[in-house]
Formats: sequence, structure tokens, C-alpha cells
Amino acid sequence: MSRIATIFSRLRADRRVALMPYLTVGFPQRDSTLDLVPAMEAAGADLFELGVPFSDPLADGATIQRATQRALQNGVNVAFCLETVAALRSRGVQAPLLLMGYYNPLLRYGVERACADLAAAGGDGWIVPDLPPEEAASLHRAALDHDLDLIMLVAPTTTDERIAQIARMSRGFLYCVSLTGVTGARHDMAAGLADFLARVRRQTDLPLVVGFGISTADHVRLVGASADGAIVGSALIDHIETLPAEQLIDGVTRFVCSLRGEDSMRL
Repeated sequence: MSRIATIFSRLRADRRVALMPYLTVGFPQRDSTLDLVPAMEAAGADLFELGVPFSDPLADGATIQRATQRALQNGVNVAFCLETVAALRSRGVQAPLLLMGYYNPLLRYGVERACADLAAAGGDGWIVPDLPPEEAASLHRAALDHDLDLIMLVAPTTTDERIAQIARMSRGFLYCVSLTGVTGARHDMAAGLADFLARVRRQTDLPLVVGFGISTADHVRLVGASADGAIVGSALIDHIETLPAEQLIDGVTRFVCSLRGEDSMRL
């Protein structure tokens, strides 16, 4: 079993929902990811979405756009993100590590080369939000060749037929976008989320992981009633931006622990 399949199998047996932080690689400092990921893993994070900076992050709101711009100013590119995955493994990180990036930098780097290098680094797969299934054949094939999971996205506006098509191309889990819009911390979860997830569940046996707008332990608990995992990105980035450098690790650890409270994680 892959790392991703193993983690979801274990969490299902424990009746727990997976907690998946999102971090932009190279934010707030170029090497911050190397300290933040191990600290969050120790605090209870189960797997990680690591953002590859890109100048036009069309699915992301203002918070992640700021983090992306900071990372680009820090000289971060696809090659550095791959090196970061390898460095995290060398530091003993065991959790699944997925790179989230837009297709243009991946295509420029070379799809086959990127998959080979990610596998060699110890990564587990890709999340590519602007890659529709009609254009995904090359990455899908290369990911399979290198035993990587390709995580694809569905949204509340996705038809049942298209959900089934996307699920057939996906491995690891299905990324369920909770709302129609861009990323960003929100006070309330989108209305109709449970109905949307029930509709997706009818089309696939893959674990369902919800992203966009998840900001609090209450949100995680709500998602856990219908899904297998919750992604917390913008709220985490917002919190990081408030922390002095000397409090970064402690502050992030406390934030993850607040999401990982026992009451918030039991299904």
C-alpha cells in the first residue's frame, strides 16, 4: 500500500479524520518548510500539501497569493520544492508529502522528469488544480509509472457523470472543493457541503478530503461527519503571518494542536 492508502486505512480503523495542512514551500523564509513540517507532524498532522509557488495561482485567494509571492521572492521553484521533499525525508518525516502546483511550471520542468524526481525524493503525488481530466493523460501515465498518486479535484458544480470520470483518474484520495470560489479562511462552512459529499460518495470508494475555507476545529469536526480528511491552508498561513520569527515553530505547533483536539477529530 502507498503511504496515502496506509494513512487513510489506519485512520478509518481509528475512526479519525485526517488533518492535512497546506504550506507554501519557501514561506515565510526559504527553508522554513524544513522546520515547520516536522513540527506539525509531531503535533498530529497526518499528511501534507506543499505548494509549489507560481505567479498566477488562479485557484487561490489573497492569503496564499501573498505566501506564493513571498516564496517566489525567496527564489523557490519546482526544483527547490523537490529538494525540499528529499530534505524532509532525510529529517525523518514519515507522513505523505504531496506537491500542489499549477500545470505550467510542471510542464516546463518536464512531466516525466518531475514524476521521476518526486518519486526519488520520497514524495507521494501531485495535486494540480488547473489540470482537467481531458488534459491529464501525460501526468496520469507518468505518475502511475513512478507509483505516485494523482489527486484530482471535484467541486459542488461538478456533475455526477464528471465526478465519476475524475474519480477514475484519481489515486490516493479525491480532493473535494467545499465551495464555488477561491481558497481563503472563512467563518462558516459552505451550505450544502454534506449533500455534495454524499453525491461524490456515490461515485467512488476513494477517501474524500475537503479543502477551501476550513479554518477551525469546529470546521474539521463538521467535515469529519461526511469526509475522510480536512485540508487547512489559508487559516494556517494567516496564523504564520502573525508570528514573530522566534515564535514560529511553537505558534504553528499550537495551531495544529488546536485543530487536532480529540473532540474535533472523532467521527
